[in-house]
Amino acid sequence: MTSEQIKSEIYAMGEKARSAARALAILSADQKNGILRAMAQGIRSAASDILAANAKDLTAGEERGLTSAMLDRLRLDEARLEAVAAGVEKVATLPDPVGEILEEWERPSGLRIQQIRVPIGVIGIIYESRPNVTSDAAVLCLKSGNATILRGGSEAIHSNRALADALQKGGETAGLPEGAIQLIPFTDRESVGIMAGMDRYLDLIIPRGGKGLIEAVVSRARMPVIKHYDGICHAYIHSEADQEMAVKIVVDSKTQKPSVCNALETLLVDAAIADEFLPKVAAALGAKNVELRGDEATQAVIPVVPALEEDWDREYLDYILSVKVVASIDEAIAHINAHSSQHTETIVTENVELAERFLKENDSACVFHNVSTRFSDGEEFGFGAEIGISTDKLHARGPMGLRELTSYQYRVRGNGQTKL
Repeated sequence: MTSEQIKSEIYAMGEKARSAARALAILSADQKNGILRAMAQGIRSAASDILAANAKDLTAGEERGLTSAMLDRLRLDEARLEAVAAGVEKVATLPDPVGEILEEWERPSGLRIQQIRVPIGVIGIIYESRPNVTSDAAVLCLKSGNATILRGGSEAIHSNRALADALQKGGETAGLPEGAIQLIPFTDRESVGIMAGMDRYLDLIIPRGGKGLIEAVVSRARMPVIKHYDGICHAYIHSEADQEMAVKIVVDSKTQKPSVCNALETLLVDAAIADEFLPKVAAALGAKNVELRGDEATQAVIPVVPALEEDWDREYLDYILSVKVVASIDEAIAHINAHSSQHTETIVTENVELAERFLKENDSACVFHNVSTRFSDGEEFGFGAEIGISTDKLHARGPMGLRELTSYQYRVRGNGQTKL
């Protein structure tokens, strides 16, 4: 297809989405929940087609040389697909944020003012690799009354098409408006640029992927953007840490699922316990086949690959961990604020006072005390599925659930008040 044909087709999708958004905005919570349950059934009914499509993506990924972690991120099987369907049903059980009265008051003039939560409208979501994002994005947008236009990566194109088709067709049996969930069939970067210029149709755009993708969207977007930058997450093991707990937290943060944004990428160890702690954590990580890249102080204690300066700014998404010995909590906080992507940081210590200082002085969306970084997640926070984890500060920050996919409106009622 020519560039103009691609643009014309995507703009036509925008018109459909705008019309669908108006219909979605007035649906009741019960109506939306019925649609969600039908969408879950749509996934189950189309399971064989979805898994066959996913097999095509996995074969293509292997031929392209994707890492084992990336292939795992891409893979669907019967259990994972059932988890996706169950996740849709779980969203149906969550409170509907639309219509919530945030504040209300009366003015001396007699005006009665309410601030009420309302849908944003049409949300564009650009993402890579993980086909479950197709479902998470679609159902969260639906529950919050928004239409969505999805643009997935080429590595999951067959899976994404099959999932989006199952969600839309399943939902339509219960009243889902046409065009409420649309997937752009083009995987070239040109479609990203077209979406970024669609301020007539898109009220918000959310890019999830590498820095190149996000920077391309931010530089061209004519509508608000909520960024989901790298997950360069840190763990600082303080000298007063319970070392057994610290080892468990580090191993879980790094290896429970290394291909996700809340996996640990840099370990900071207090110099006072480095000689004792580093061999323990290295043995535990070695059992999980994690490659360690350490600074000179770390190299003096355990055998590691020498860390390069760029390792402190790298999101590995793999079984690789950077390790640095720091002299104090001050150096740990300074290192994190210099190299973090402002996603998630954790401190392991029994010193509550120092832990509180760590939480206050790190400028990241999520800061933890004695908790694995893997808990930086919308479902773990009780939000249900998440649309992503925002590293921005406005209007949403951290795990983005239903509330973060809404705006608000002022509704003012009177009895004939005028300014004259």
